[in-house]
Order: sequence, then structure tokens, then C-alpha cells
Amino acid sequence: MPKLQFRNVKSKGKWNEEMGMAELIEKSGKMWVTTGIVRGGKTYFSIEETLYLMELEALHLLDNSDGTISLIEMYEKVAVRKSGCCWELFEVYRHLKSLGYIISRHGVAWSLKSIRSSHKAIALEGTEESSQLEEMGSLVELSINKSFGELNIDDLKPDFDIYLPNSRFRKSSPGDPNFLLYLSRGQPPSRAEIEALERQCGDIPLKICLVTEGRLSFFSFDKVELPALP
Repeated sequence: MPKLQFRNVKSKGKWNEEMGMAELIEKSGKMWVTTGIVRGGKTYFSIEETLYLMELEALHLLDNSDGTISLIEMYEKVAVRKSGCCWELFEVYRHLKSLGYIISRHGVAWSLKSIRSSHKAIALEGTEESSQLEEMGSLVELSINKSFGELNIDDLKPDFDIYLPNSRFRKSSPGDPNFLLYLSRGQPPSRAEIEALERQCGDIPLKICLVTEGRLSFFSFDKVELPALP
């Protein structure tokens, strides 16, 4: 992993155990263009984003008492399946992120300026709801708690929205992801499960990842027209 390029541009964040996320309190470098969600003018980032940046030595993480949280402590949080994450999910995130893909949790908007609903952007800027979220920090935190607190890593739904590397990417107008990714738990999903996942994806392609002993396999299914029986 390319650690050296980040050592002189370390950012600082504070972990919020209740939210299961970290808040960015000191920003350095350009990685934040495609990392973290924006709420109320603040940037919050998930446990997999936090751990990835710590592995790159790009992030110094603090607890509520301003004590340093170690990399080992974050590994332990992932190991016990904290905040809708597990080790396999982190491996998938780390692999794709290291290749330059832009990744977000499925169903969690990058910012309040463009909230996604059924893969369509709904602009909230200037509405009463947007104003309340901008002005009241408690509501901002509650909105994130709802987004991440209800995540269950065993639910049959896509896990990540995946975008191709893009130097012009903007959180305020991300557009549709290039594909949605589902982490298969233990074995490939059944036909019924695949169909249920595809219905959730609409017109966006679905890819499935299977993690076996640290090896990642990505696959997708195309409809094939079989010849009619004689």
C-alpha cells in the first residue's frame, strides 16, 4: 500500500462510539474529496473508511477524551462486527479503494444537497428539512445514526455503491454509481436471492463479491436466452 505519500499530510478525526463513525476535525490531503459524508458542514466517515486511512497512516484518530485510538483497537471493532461492518466487508472496501474506485455505503447519501431515493436525486437544498439539519447539530447526528445504526451486515441488500475513478467527482452531485456491490456471506447467493437483489438495483448493474480465505472473487449474472426445447 502507498503509505509514504500520506505521512506528511495526516488528518485528525474523533471517533464517536454511539454513531459508529468518526468526525473529521482537521483535514489534510485530497482523499476527502471521495471519503466521508457531509452533514451540517461537517464530514463524518464510516468505520471502514477510518480503518483504511489509519492503515495508510493518513489519519490520527482520537477518542472523546482526546486520547489516541490505535490501529489494533479499530481492528477489534471490525472483528466484532461493529457499525454494520465485518472483516470481509473491510477487505472488499480496502481492495477496491486501493485500485482507485470511489465507494460509499449503499443507501447513504454523500451530502444533503442531493439525497438519493430509488436511484434518483431529490434536491433538498433550501427546504425546511434541509434548514433544520443545517442548524441543529442534534438532528444531523440523529440522521446519521438512523443511516448507520439500522445497517445490518446480514441483510439481503447491496452493501456498496461503486463509482469508477473520476478526478471530477463531487459529493454534491455524484450521479448514479457504475455498479452496486453485494458481499456474499459464505457462499454464492441463490437464484431467488440474486433476483431480489437485482430488483433493488433498478437499472444499475449488480456485482457480487465472495471472500474466501482472504481471496476476493467478483462476479455478475447476465440473462441468457436458452433455445426452446423441441
